[in-house]
Amino acid sequence: MEVKVAKTAGFCFGVKRAVEKAYEVAEQRQGEVYTYGPIIHNEEVVADLANKGVQVLETENELRKLEKGTVIIRSHGVPKYIYELLKEKHLDYVDVTCPFVLKIHRIVEEESKKGRHIVIVGNAEHPEVAGIKGWCRGDCTVLKTKEEARNFLEKGYEKVCVVSQTTFNYNNFQEIVEILSEKRYDRLVINTICNATQDRQSEAEEIAKQVDTMIVVGGKHSSNTQKLYEICKSECENTYYIQTLADLDSDSFRSVQCVGITAGASTPNKIIEEVSKHVRIKF
Repeated sequence: MEVKVAKTAGFCFGVKRAVEKAYEVAEQRQGEVYTYGPIIHNEEVVADLANKGVQVLETENELRKLEKGTVIIRSHGVPKYIYELLKEKHLDYVDVTCPFVLKIHRIVEEESKKGRHIVIVGNAEHPEVAGIKGWCRGDCTVLKTKEEARNFLEKGYEKVCVVSQTTFNYNNFQEIVEILSEKRYDRLVINTICNATQDRQSEAEEIAKQVDTMIVVGGKHSSNTQKLYEICKSECENTYYIQTLADLDSDSFRSVQCVGITAGASTPNKIIEEVSKHVRIKF
């Protein structure tokens, strides 16, 4: 059996930086250490950090109740008022927000200050998008689908600034931007999908076209892994979404000649290697 493993699979720059810093803080801690939300969307990494004493604050209410300790702001970023809250409570914090996300924060803050209505192309439920919204002056709009984009045109905004969640599907972003361009108004479009995401999606699509079966590895709550799965599934019907090797259904590979493997930005190399090794040896 031939196995094609994507070169871009696994931790991106922002995630690698965040995870390494979390372990560093855990080792050096002189008090309680928390992450505001899971450090990344990978249960194995979160569990390992928990074993080292790093606790997860799941809600804003939990953060507000905190009296002491060090809070790690994860790679997804947070709204501006969270920084103000941490300072108000005199809590130590370590900010590992991805630099690409910080760039979006600066853009939406500046452009909304100039009077533009901010349009964020992404998933409104994703923590990164929640963080971006928290840097907008005034209202903003989140668009995920082409239908939502068409409905937005009816709102009558004169000046808009369009940005994207860093892990959004690039092709979907382009389609939504094309719809928004149907109306003539003062529109500033900034493609803020990170290069690593675009490269990962393009490579996954290319590999999926060449193989009999595609394996996408990543946390079940990972937005960028879900996008990879959708892209691969559209090119290869036999595409499987797994979190760890334990989720792999070996019976599905009995008569397969070529397998492709990719992984989301929150997937440790160790898990990718385990899956790759298992497929090569077992079949």
